[in-house]
Amino acid sequence: MHKKYSSEFIKSTRPSVEEVTAGRKFPVSVIAENVRSLYNVGSIFRTSDGASVERLYLTGYTGFPPRKEIDKTALGSVNSVEWIKRDTSIEVIRELKGEGYHIAALEHTDRSIPYTEIEYTFPLCLIVGNEVDGTAGDTIELVDSAIEIPMHGIKQSLNVSVAYGIVIYHIIEQYKKRTPRIP
Repeated sequence: MHKKYSSEFIKSTRPSVEEVTAGRKFPVSVIAENVRSLYNVGSIFRTSDGASVERLYLTGYTGFPPRKEIDKTALGSVNSVEWIKRDTSIEVIRELKGEGYHIAALEHTDRSIPYTEIEYTFPLCLIVGNEVDGTAGDTIELVDSAIEIPMHGIKQSLNVSVAYGIVIYHIIEQYKKRTPRIP
């Protein structure tokens, strides 16, 4: 028989913001490009905290803290995730490529492959795009790979924060299986 943990117990086992920000992160950065919903931005922050990504770049017209709509879904994670506001994804991509990052976009393209069928190279930067238009064409031209979530129903995509959650946890698990993490 299982016994459900109380919220108080779960909170008591979690590290502090200081411990999280001082701790090691996985070698994965994320670009949220032109994400219009502040609630999606907050959800991306919260998932980034849970996945322990090293950095979140908010580019284009993606909203950034402080905003009550972001805080509502981020639940404090804007304080535990390193984030940087930048004008364009292109400048971030060029900078990260210069540092040896592999750039992967979560986007439907003529060469996209299912996110579960790629062996990711680290350090890695994952790009997620606008809820309607996806990642910009000039951004896609600079990526090393494009990945997608196979869709089996009538819809061709998922909400950006949901799709991000699915893919980022898969990426982190792949990294953990290949690279022992030093506490």
